[in-house]
Amino acid sequence: MSTSSPKGSRRSAKAPVRSSSSSPRIESFPLDRQILLLCLALAAAVFVAYSPVIHNSFVHYDDHLYITENAQVKTGLTWATAVWALTNYYEANWHPLTWMSHALDCDLFGLNPVGPHLENVLLHAANAILLFLVLQKATGFRWRSLMVAALFALHPLNVESVAWAAERKNVLSMLFFLLAFYGYGWYLRRPGLGRYTAMASLYALALMAKPQVITFPLLLLLCDYWPLGRIGLPHDSGSVRVSAFSKLWSGPLLREKLPLLMLSAASALLTMGAQKDAGAIKTFDRYSTPLRIETALVAYVRYLGKAFWPSKLVALYPHPTRLYPAWQVSAALALLLAITVLVLRAPKQRYLAAGWLWFLGSLVPMIGLIQVGEQAMADRYAYIPFIGLFVMVVWLIADWAAARRISPRWLAIPAIACLIALATLTYRQIGYWHDTESFWRRTIALSNDNYVAHGELAGLLHEQGKTEEAIEQIRTVLAIHPSDVPANFVIGDYEKDHGNYPAAIERFQAAARNSPSPAARARAYSSLGLVYNKMGQPQMAKQSFEMSLQYLPVQANVMVLLGVIAENAGDLAGAVDQYSRAVKVQATDVGILLLAHALQQEGKTGEANSVYERAVRLSPNLARAQQQAAALLAGK
Repeated sequence: MSTSSPKGSRRSAKAPVRSSSSSPRIESFPLDRQILLLCLALAAAVFVAYSPVIHNSFVHYDDHLYITENAQVKTGLTWATAVWALTNYYEANWHPLTWMSHALDCDLFGLNPVGPHLENVLLHAANAILLFLVLQKATGFRWRSLMVAALFALHPLNVESVAWAAERKNVLSMLFFLLAFYGYGWYLRRPGLGRYTAMASLYALALMAKPQVITFPLLLLLCDYWPLGRIGLPHDSGSVRVSAFSKLWSGPLLREKLPLLMLSAASALLTMGAQKDAGAIKTFDRYSTPLRIETALVAYVRYLGKAFWPSKLVALYPHPTRLYPAWQVSAALALLLAITVLVLRAPKQRYLAAGWLWFLGSLVPMIGLIQVGEQAMADRYAYIPFIGLFVMVVWLIADWAAARRISPRWLAIPAIACLIALATLTYRQIGYWHDTESFWRRTIALSNDNYVAHGELAGLLHEQGKTEEAIEQIRTVLAIHPSDVPANFVIGDYEKDHGNYPAAIERFQAAARNSPSPAARARAYSSLGLVYNKMGQPQMAKQSFEMSLQYLPVQANVMVLLGVIAENAGDLAGAVDQYSRAVKVQATDVGILLLAHALQQEGKTGEANSVYERAVRLSPNLARAQQQAAALLAGK
């Protein structure tokens, strides 16, 4: 990214001045041999650090939904797949470019995990190189830009974005995000509709890979401030001619971003619609507004901590269910405010404000004020925001060394040591994604009260036939998070099947209280009805089934059970009514046989025979259907 010298600047574009307080504005830089070698070095470092990825399998954490069990993706990249990708909200997102990328992988590699993993590594290496080139062109500082790109390339927090096959969307959207930044500089050197359209198209492709890049127009305004210097040009003395942010909302700069803001708004609407349809957006009953604000403040500080001390990195940091201690929230808020005040009071070091606001701003869509999913934070969310922190640290250290006339060669020693340490941690972290069982067991070992991980491990153990071990994991979930709906359903079904009806009722009642959707509440009440039926309490069963139908009216099986209760109570008219409603919703052979039986009991022999003939025509196994109908009437 680059721009010509702004109006009023007498600085030559051919001979940029490197000062410690502000970056030069660069017209262009040739892609010389040294830059090519540095790009190759970055790529080599990425491939060495990520080399263990070839031994990893897919993990049962979205990989099955995105790839291995996704019928559309497994057909490969066809016209039908492309149409599906463009028109569906599958998995609570609209990211057609990502779906097409996975489909292309299936064409190239089948379901061999090595191919998708290596492609993610290749994209990550390309992103590191692009970040280096964009920063170098925008600032003129080659070695500083290289260090930022190397930190991005090797930081272990980025392993989740690369080693997780389903997270292709992160590295793919980042590729087009950086290309759009490069296109912005290309446009600024010679503004025109064609160049602007090219830049906007690259941004649109980034959004079509993953909407995490939605803050792109606002990040461009930060780049206008630093390093491009389009906001508040400095005098030769370094003092600020106008207030740093007085031109931020000036007409030309804002109008320039309006089409991009419209793309962001469109992407936001699509994403919110997809997540709402899928029920992925958590209600404020589940996570209150104060809890969300507190979690966001604490998460910002935790991200900062993991940037400088990347330990205990796991795939999912569960969202808390209770408010934080007051001291923890106060400390987090004080730290964030203190850093913000300090960077804004350093106008000569513009990179501090730009980097810090980049970090804060680019995290806003994922910080949890609108809560999607069960996580309080996630490593993958730091993929773009950490660039701001890396810029702050690298430029600050370089300026500090320059002010003390410390040779850059001396800085190279700790810089290389830092990169080796990060690469070693990255190399080890990739093993965390090796296989599903070790993945979840390590998540449990490295995090406290991770009820989501216990639940996922329980599902895996159940698939392996280890039912009792799975139930123990689910009981752990409930010990941590008693209102967890799926866990209450699992234990409720387990207790019902083992004849422990009072315990089953307790679990299903908890599920009914805490279920976030009408369908889940309907299931909870129908499960309660089944238990009451087995306990010989038809009146309680009837009330539960009727509650279930209030939440989800089109449940043929529940109508059938209400019909059975009515028939056993001698209410034949009520039974016929329920059976008739059930058959209209879903005409099953069992339902039709029960309707025929109730009509026969009412003395309507002709009508009963007619209905019975329909069951004969419909049923693939009449004898079995008759046995099931008799069992229902007997309360079995």
